[in-house]
Amino acid sequence: MTPELLIPAILLTPLLAGLAIALLHRAPDAREGATLVGAGALFALVIMLTMEVSARGAAGTPIAWTVAEVMPGLSIAFEVERLGVLFAVIASGLWIVNSVYSIGYMRGNRERNQTRFYICFAIALFGAMGVALAGNLFTLFIFYEVLTLSTYPLVAHKGDDNARRGARIYLLALLGTSIGLLLVGIVWTYVVAGSLDFVPGGLLPDDLDPVLASVLLLLFAFGVGKAALMPFHFWLPNAMVAPTPVSALLHAVAVVKAGVFSILKIAVYVFGPDLINATPATDFVIAVAAFTILAGSLIALTKDNLKARLAYSTVSQLSYVTLGAMLATTAGFMGGGLQILMHAFGKITLFMCAGAIYVATGLTQISDMRGLGRKMPLVFAAFLIGALSIIGLPPFGGAWPKLELITGAFESDRLWLAFVLLASSLLNIAYLVPIAILALMPPVGTATTPEFKRPGGAPFAAVLPPVLTALACLVLFFAADAVVAFLEPALGVN
Repeated sequence: MTPELLIPAILLTPLLAGLAIALLHRAPDAREGATLVGAGALFALVIMLTMEVSARGAAGTPIAWTVAEVMPGLSIAFEVERLGVLFAVIASGLWIVNSVYSIGYMRGNRERNQTRFYICFAIALFGAMGVALAGNLFTLFIFYEVLTLSTYPLVAHKGDDNARRGARIYLLALLGTSIGLLLVGIVWTYVVAGSLDFVPGGLLPDDLDPVLASVLLLLFAFGVGKAALMPFHFWLPNAMVAPTPVSALLHAVAVVKAGVFSILKIAVYVFGPDLINATPATDFVIAVAAFTILAGSLIALTKDNLKARLAYSTVSQLSYVTLGAMLATTAGFMGGGLQILMHAFGKITLFMCAGAIYVATGLTQISDMRGLGRKMPLVFAAFLIGALSIIGLPPFGGAWPKLELITGAFESDRLWLAFVLLASSLLNIAYLVPIAILALMPPVGTATTPEFKRPGGAPFAAVLPPVLTALACLVLFFAADAVVAFLEPALGVN
């Protein structure tokens, strides 16, 4: 397969997988087999693309594909760059893991509408791949919306009043921010620059009027609602009504990662570091990101529901990427890029553990899990490793983004941000580590260890994936140099 054909092949694979799933709806084993084959094929194609990008080097001819030109300077086009490849690798690789987990969870919990669930998952991955490989803001916006619309049925999956309410909030918040703010920013950028292409160093001129640059920056920062910057974060906790595999998709694999990826890509390829540093609104966005980091963690501390605690943790952790993008330094950009990767593996581990606990016991409240770690040692060991990575402790991958971001804070003469990041780590410890500790403690008084609601506890397919992603958190700590070397050309490092 020629490199130019890899882009359409990557985009078509999840759609073909979705079609196969629909055709095999009467044969659950074959249907789920189609899901796994589609996920595996997509990951293989993305790895081929990654190898081709690496082989061409930083100065090599870019791999591009233009589908149609809508008007001069405005086209549906794709162009491969390294930051997008990283996002594509994360989303496609974790689709395999999440598919295996989904089979165990959906069967173990006897969920309804499983065919629709797997079809929407495949379409969501189509949207994620389009966002990752978009060659301009117009194409990115189209696939950003595909991702929103395809995940709406997943959030509403249970079909009860809470699910429908959460799904409505999810849809209205994301469409409202994207159409009311992001689209306005995109149109205004086209008027100013005459193009929407992603340009290394920045599409917008460095001498752009500071007021206009500030307005555009605010439109993009708050218009990308999937980045969950406060006050546009509320959709994310409300989406917790979805089944846990969907929560993993929302918080780790595709949706929020598409958001923070878009923020970082806009910072690097639309504004560029020089314009960001010269824009007055940058300090305001940094302050909002810092507030979101701390406020999200403080709210997480108050939640006894495990998924709700993890949801507010995600709100907090996503703003690390926005912070790195706004620092606009070598270390800031790199910290944001690494956070996209490391947070994906750490957070999907935590959510899959929460789902395994629910399938095995039906428990959702942390206070009810005392002693459960003795019955589910693998699940809680994986949870602890994922938590330590989120906290940023070596030797787990999450240590590197925090180190880079603290370095970026010093590079940009914003020492106070280093203290924000350190405070965030302490809060992470306070709301994550006690969960694992509580699970190892014996019941108190007349209380008893929680019982399994199904024989044998959680299915193997719901336990193995979080164990594997927890091990990946360890491996990524030692593989960080390779990731940094791959990203350097995309993030403007000389």
